[in-house]
Amino acid sequence: MKNFLLAPSILSADFACLGEESKKVIDAGCDWIHFDVMDNHYVPNLTMGPMILKSLRNYNINVPIDVHLMTKPVDNLIPQFAKAGASFITFHPESTQHIDRTLNLIKENGCKAGLAFNPSTSLNFLDYIIDKLDLILLMSVNPGFSNQSFLPSTFNKLREVRKLIDLNSLDIFLEVDGGVKLENVSEIAYSGANVFVIGSGIFDYPDHQKIIKNIRQELKYSYFKSIH
Repeated sequence: MKNFLLAPSILSADFACLGEESKKVIDAGCDWIHFDVMDNHYVPNLTMGPMILKSLRNYNINVPIDVHLMTKPVDNLIPQFAKAGASFITFHPESTQHIDRTLNLIKENGCKAGLAFNPSTSLNFLDYIIDKLDLILLMSVNPGFSNQSFLPSTFNKLREVRKLIDLNSLDIFLEVDGGVKLENVSEIAYSGANVFVIGSGIFDYPDHQKIIKNIRQELKYSYFKSIH
């Protein structure tokens, strides 16, 4: 079966016990931890830094940690997050003057590189650097806050990026972040995503194992729908 990955966003977790919250969703069947970094400059919110990521690693969170930099600039932060234990580092094209240089910096520091696209950001950047990417992140909300509703325009964007990846036979994760939940995850998967950032859609449910099982069932349905 197609490998769908769940990446719970700990922005929606209880900040008083992030290590415990992260361990709970991993034990319940999630694959990655999504780590949202906001700077109150590029986006109107302020969240987590490298010290918190390092604390998660010290708490024996050993799955891939997917760092999404919603900051400007980004280059000075990349070595810090890499050293703290990031697996993926993703940034927005608007946040750097030299996209290619920033991608190289991520890889030089031993991490996989991703590029994130806001709802109104053109995909034209991919024409020049798609072969350097390990991950493409499509924001399905305007970044900065959790608990927003999924923007339907994301479906067309997903299909466009999936076609581009497949036509070029590239091994790139296609990730979606924003308003992803049980009720829409199947359609999001059917449109081409294979990594799902889910915040309140998991953490708002006391029984993490049950909601994750239900999400997996929806993804299974999407897979069988795609091959028939």
